[in-house]
Amino acid sequence: MSAQLQFNAKNHQITGPTGSLFIPASDLLAHRFVMLLEGQCLESDIATVAQKHGYCRQRYYQLLNAFKQGGLPALELHKTGPKSNYRRTDQVVRQVLRYRFLDPDASAEVITQKLRQTQFSLSLRSVHRILADYGVQKKTLPAQPQEPAPAAAGSKHPPKKAAGARRPSQH
Repeated sequence: MSAQLQFNAKNHQITGPTGSLFIPASDLLAHRFVMLLEGQCLESDIATVAQKHGYCRQRYYQLLNAFKQGGLPALELHKTGPKSNYRRTDQVVRQVLRYRFLDPDASAEVITQKLRQTQFSLSLRSVHRILADYGVQKKTLPAQPQEPAPAAAGSKHPPKKAAGARRPSQH
């Protein structure tokens, strides 16, 4: 008689010959470990086990190698992407701020162009972010159309219309 463990993905339970153990759905680390247990210890097809847990075969082996290298902590999620600002370095930030203070009326586009002329490769969006982070963005108010002044109380004449709002001549 072969005693086997089985994982029920719907109920999030590991069931064995003498009982069962509930694993919270939010515990990603435990679910990954159970997948590795099933794949390595229960003579199951790796692709089937990985698919059952929502992973592909390649990801299964990546997690297996991580587990072999670092144990359970290696199965935790890690932040992806760059670990530092390789574009917005301290030197670039200082240069952007320098250009802003030398010419407060310079737009972000002008600052970006000056940076590129001095061999700093930085996007316009990054310049906007730097200016916003340091609170030195240029404040521009949107142009608002001027409304005619209200007629004074008791005035006999209605307010004049704007020059472009003439009536079409009737011929």
